[in-house]
Amino acid sequence: MREVKDFIEKDLPLYHNLVFKHIPGADPELVLLDLYYKELQRVALEEMTRDQIGELLLELGFHRKPSADAPVAPEYLFAPLRPKHTSKNDL
Repeated sequence: MREVKDFIEKDLPLYHNLVFKHIPGADPELVLLDLYYKELQRVALEEMTRDQIGELLLELGFHRKPSADAPVAPEYLFAPLRPKHTSKNDL
């Protein structure tokens, strides 16, 4: 689980629209929500490496900034949220 902790401490601040919530005693997981905060999916992270978590987030459409304080380009402000008729390949 050291890899997950490293991701949270070092990489998570680089991702736009990604929030970390610490829940004591809970296994680490990624919870995907829709526009109305309805849960869509849960992904267990405990067996994943830091790189695997990063790759997963990029595949899901999250935007990784070059630095934590870098501005977000307008086309990524609502990433990974896409209109229902838009596929990832259309972007």
